[in-house]
Amino acid sequence: MIESAPKLTQEDYLRLFLNNGYRKDSDVNILIDKANEDYEYWDTIKYKKRPEFCSAEELWKRIKASRILMTKYTWDKYAVSFGFTDKMQRLCHEFDMNFGQGWKHHTEITEDSKKQYLKSSLMEEAIYSSMMEGAATTRQVAKEMLRKNKQPKDRSQQMIVNNYKTIQFISNHKDTSLSIEMLLEIHRLMTDKTLKNEKDSGRFRTIEDDVVVYNVMEGETVHTPPDAREIQQFAKDLCDYFNDSNSTSFLHPIIRGIIIHFMIGFYHPFVDGNGRTARALFYWYMLKQGYWMTEYLSISRVIAKSKKSYEKAYLYSEVDDLDLGYFINYNLKVLEQAYCELKEYIQRKQLEKRNSYQYMRLGHINERQAQVIQLYVDDPNEVLTVKDLQDRFNISPTTAKQDIVSLVERGLLKEISFNNVKKGYIKGDNFDSLLSTLN
Repeated sequence: MIESAPKLTQEDYLRLFLNNGYRKDSDVNILIDKANEDYEYWDTIKYKKRPEFCSAEELWKRIKASRILMTKYTWDKYAVSFGFTDKMQRLCHEFDMNFGQGWKHHTEITEDSKKQYLKSSLMEEAIYSSMMEGAATTRQVAKEMLRKNKQPKDRSQQMIVNNYKTIQFISNHKDTSLSIEMLLEIHRLMTDKTLKNEKDSGRFRTIEDDVVVYNVMEGETVHTPPDAREIQQFAKDLCDYFNDSNSTSFLHPIIRGIIIHFMIGFYHPFVDGNGRTARALFYWYMLKQGYWMTEYLSISRVIAKSKKSYEKAYLYSEVDDLDLGYFINYNLKVLEQAYCELKEYIQRKQLEKRNSYQYMRLGHINERQAQVIQLYVDDPNEVLTVKDLQDRFNISPTTAKQDIVSLVERGLLKEISFNNVKKGYIKGDNFDSLLSTLN
């Protein structure tokens, strides 16, 4: 359970705001700025090393006073507010430059490579978003299932397939306005064949549904969502907020998307699948606002690595009078990390591609075939099909077959039979000897 923080009294307000009283000591100012940089809550503030004259409670009250002066308000009906810090503004600006400029800084990347990166990132997003909600499988198994379009074998794999299809659906409808019908359709796609009661898929919870957020490890209820009778109106308001492009007061679109994410989690409009749906809506909103590079970011992978911080960001916001600064700050850091990981991924793939070029010295080897050879160098037990190459390189079955046959004829690959119809390809008898000539 998150501990409640000390409250500011009326006397505190008068004292702290009179002549900038909360900023009167330089040593304390450093602590205030650092706390706002990370948007820390009371449970860490109270342990800070501080000047003797400033108690933990006093430091917290000064931090809260500083945030009040930075407070931004939006969605008045739901009293949404947050302290808009310098760090938040800087990150939003950087995202505008990076997500808006897109591939401008990576001019050496081909269109085919972009398609490969996109497919990989969509898979990663589907896998990790599902794993966060209990899908029990490995990344390797899940990615192979999606890449080879295999039928899911259990509920965990079904969750991942659903997530992947939902993301593709959103990408194809990114310019569509959000409606209650579309919201329910997203939930239906996301939860199909994965809920205890299949009738719960694609419907809002009702007063008959006993829905709370329960921490199994702690053995306690951590969130009781608002009354189910409020959900229909909330869903309508959510659609209006999502679609509003003519607001009288500007709010940065990324911040608005994060608020949408939070509010779905807070209201918990569905019996199950709220987290997956909330992240999908954020993804949709980002694409709708023109941040198309979001498709290439594995946001849920970063969240999954810091799931406890993700959950705490929700709880801090709720317990601190719905100050969404905690949740916004956390999600902006996630976007920053996701973008850094994308850049590292691009650099790694470009290096792998350059390394594969050496195989073109064998003669009559194209770039795709060189990359196929690299796959078998990386994993000598690799087994590929024509369909795998077709999907990986976004080429026709005929082109994929021609690439494979040419490698088979030279003994670099060898054909094996899965059955009377389906064929696979493994490392050939001449593979090692031919590659040794390059040394």
